[in-house]
Amino acid sequence: MGGSVDPKNGSFIGGWGDFGCPTPQRIASYAVSSNRQRPFAGAGHAAIFNSFRRFRHQVLYVAPPFLIAYAAMNWAVERNEYLNSKPGRLLEGGDE
Repeated sequence: MGGSVDPKNGSFIGGWGDFGCPTPQRIASYAVSSNRQRPFAGAGHAAIFNSFRRFRHQVLYVAPPFLIAYAAMNWAVERNEYLNSKPGRLLEGGDE
């Protein structure tokens, strides 16, 4: 069932599973044996320097909001402790 020309319907390329084209020739595939591959080659070196590079590029996005939030929380805790102390209550006009 090769590819033949049908004058009425055009070109017939073959039946199901046999489309009339020749089998592919000269296809080479290469592979490396799994015991010859080095999946962690340079992983330690790359982890150190890549982590430092990523930290250096992201620190200005993370550090300022963290410092602002830490300062605000520290102020709120100190203010709460002061207002709940004896001098704080006297200053704000409350009773002992």
